Amino acid sequence: MESEMRSIGEMARDSGLSVSALRFYDGAGVLVPAWVDPVSGYRWYGPEQLEESRLLARLRRAGMPLADIRLVLAGWSGADTDLVRKLLQAHLRRLELGLSDARNEFSTIRALLECRENPMTSLRTTTVRSAVFAPELAAALDAVRFAASTDPELPMLSGVLFDIEGDELRVVATDRYRMAVAQAATTGHGGPRVQIIVPAPLADAMRALLSDDASVQLTVDGDRVALETGDRQAAGQCLDHDFPDYRRLVRLPAGRRALVDVPAFREMVETGPVRASEVREQDGVPCDLSVLKVAADGVVTVCEDGDDDQDHIAVNREFLLHALAAGARDQLILEFGAPTAPLAIRRTDTEDTFSILMPVRLEN
Repeated sequence: MESEMRSIGEMARDSGLSVSALRFYDGAGVLVPAWVDPVSGYRWYGPEQLEESRLLARLRRAGMPLADIRLVLAGWSGADTDLVRKLLQAHLRRLELGLSDARNEFSTIRALLECRENPMTSLRTTTVRSAVFAPELAAALDAVRFAASTDPELPMLSGVLFDIEGDELRVVATDRYRMAVAQAATTGHGGPRVQIIVPAPLADAMRALLSDDASVQLTVDGDRVALETGDRQAAGQCLDHDFPDYRRLVRLPAGRRALVDVPAFREMVETGPVRASEVREQDGVPCDLSVLKVAADGVVTVCEDGDDDQDHIAVNREFLLHALAAGARDQLILEFGAPTAPLAIRRTDTEDTFSILMPVRLEN
């Protein structure tokens, strides 16, 4: 057993709960520190509270309501195992019923999907032959490639969407937690909309060809795509999947815009405070978070730990750095909506090239 008191930072490190979560649980009367410094207000925890904090973290990951957690901890410390077992069993039954209901709803949704006509089928049947200016296509691929998924469970996201409509080519990539969109002008097609998903390795091979200031030929023929420049070619099979309707996903509510100096802001993000013990709620993978706030004068800063205003937005720090690099500009615009709305990262010279990052809910 530990023989010394733990500071709140040490308790966060050893328990798997964040500092902000420990403060919340103190205020909620769930895990009250053994001693609070009357001058500084700093919290200290007794040796026996480490086991309780780890139990609390497990119960929260299992989705148990705070009211039940409070009773479990009380029963745990009082050795009332019967109460603890009953509360665990009751919560497990709720989870099982919820899972059963969710399965029924998903079965209905799948049936509805099977009844719908697939709109993507017609978008892959038209033959396309168009010319694209190599530097434009190179810049577009550089702006989106970082966002392509590597999740084998989501093969439809493991490439770059080429969306050709009229004389415009939009390239899009997403892994659910971030999305990037860019545009390049084309000539020679001018026909109906065509969408294909170019596998990531083929997209990389195409990018390697784009070294000259010249036009390249993009050809889509059924389920095959080719990019030709001079006597070189990158060609292959398109992915036989449907890409999500990205146009719907990028319709964001209007937010506050802040112009940032990218080198200075990148250094601030790289060296600034992070919430290292948080967990990305979408898939449970631990990641470092940067919590951002924008002042009334438009200055964006990275918040210190404990600065948890509800208007701040938390994002995956690694993803934010990738998006800043992909923006390839000394100045970019950050657009902040609600804390639950995506953070948009836009170029100053065009509205057609941008990326968005999904926010991460801070642990309470």
